[in-house]
Parts: sequence; structure tokens; C-alpha cells
Amino acid sequence: MSDTPREETLRAFDAAAADFTALGRHLWEPIGAATAAAARLRPGDRVLDACCGTGASAIPAARLVGAHGVVDAVDLSGPMVAELSRLSTDVPQVHAHTADVTKWEADAYDAVLCALGIFFFPDMTAGTDRLISLTRPGGRVVFTIWRGESMQLAGRHLGRAVAAATDTPPAKERDPHLIDRINQADSYADWLTGRGLVDVEVAVHELRLPMTPEVAWLVITGSGFRRGLAGLEPDTVDAVRWHYLDSLRADGVTELDATTLIGTGTTDPARPARTE
Repeated sequence: MSDTPREETLRAFDAAAADFTALGRHLWEPIGAATAAAARLRPGDRVLDACCGTGASAIPAARLVGAHGVVDAVDLSGPMVAELSRLSTDVPQVHAHTADVTKWEADAYDAVLCALGIFFFPDMTAGTDRLISLTRPGGRVVFTIWRGESMQLAGRHLGRAVAAATDTPPAKERDPHLIDRINQADSYADWLTGRGLVDVEVAVHELRLPMTPEVAWLVITGSGFRRGLAGLEPDTVDAVRWHYLDSLRADGVTELDATTLIGTGTTDPARPARTE
């Protein structure tokens, strides 16, 4: 039986854990810090960081809530959570959990964060609604997604490189997804409002990565793009790297758009708390 897309993505993130940290200072950390800042956290707050990865938003959130706060950081990837545990030894208020956050049972969080994770849920809308339900009435949610075609250029060049290195046709493009319809500020704000949130705002967080050979390859090995290398022998991966970097050079790619949309909102203060 073939793996589901979610299982393939999970394996890719498991394999990417170490390089995820190396890519972090270029990509994940600035995005995570901006996500945590948008939550306007206060000392003592209780926070859920969903799809936490290695802690790009969980760790800055923990520093904001202080020693008397709590950040439950949840991710399906055991290697990612293990790396987070290693990186967060000086912030014991981070509680790292390997679990499916769409089945997480704790609730009444002051804030729920998810940086670049909601589009990986099998049902993006249902998963997002579940996270919102874990926030206390009047609590704050912050969900960050890619804007437009951010990062997709790297994926296209990787696809070309894998095809060239393996002498196979390029992989077909992924099926249409909800994210394709809401990846601009206005449409994303409308979608979040449709989730029952109030005071919704969407901020554009501009970020461009200089595509040096080191960073360009980390974008592949330290992200979900790593799934494109699954099952390839080391020599073939080396060939993919050469073709990928050559393809970027041939097209004059010197930077990568990594701009995100940081959507914030408040749960209705009059909404009854969860009782299930």
C-alpha cells in the first residue's frame, strides 16, 4: 500500500530535522519570531505552538511568556521534537510533544500559534477550526502561511534536477489545494474571518533569501522539499544537487522569495468554552 501524502511529508521532515536547524537562521527563525511577536503574548500566558518543528516560533514565544508561562509545542515528527528539546534547554517553559495536534485535547490556551503548518493538515479547514477551538474565548490565534508562489521556485528547479539526474519525466504538479485560493492578504483575511474569528488582520512579512550554493541546497534538505530526494541513492542525490544548482545559475536565480502572510485574530469573547 502506498503512503499517503501526509505520511510522505512526515518522513521528509523527519529526515530534514538536522538541516532544518541549519536553515533556521536564514528562514525559519525570522518567520517564527515574527509569528510569535504577532501574538502579543504576555508573561504567564499559556500557549499552544502547533506544527512546531524545531521551535522557530515556540522558543521566542517561551521567552515572551516568561518563566511562569507555558508553551506546549506539538509536532508529528519525533526527530523535529527531539531537536527542539535540545535547542530549548534554557527555556524549560517549552513542553515538547510528539503528537497529532489535530487530536490534541488540552484547551483554553491564551494563544494558539501555527507557523507554516495549517496547509499540511489532511483537511486544512477542519484542522484550523480545531486549533481555534483550543483557544479560550477572547484568546488570540496566529497562523502563518506562504504568500502567493513563495518558495515554489525552488521546488520547480528541484523537479527539473531530479528528472535530469534520474533520466525520468518531471514529476506532475501537485493537485489544486485550498491554499492556492487564499494565499493573498485579502483572501486569507476573508477565510480567517469565516472561521469565526474577530479583529482579523493579515500582515505581509517580506523575506528574501540570498541563494548562495549553501543556502540554496539547505532550502531543499532542510524543508519539506526533501521528500523529492526520498529513495534516491547518495550518488544520485549528489547529481541532483549539481543539476539543481546549475539550473538556478542558468536562470540567473540569486534570491528566493520567502514572503509570508501572518494572519491574526481573536476568538469571540462570547463564544462558550469547549466542553467536550
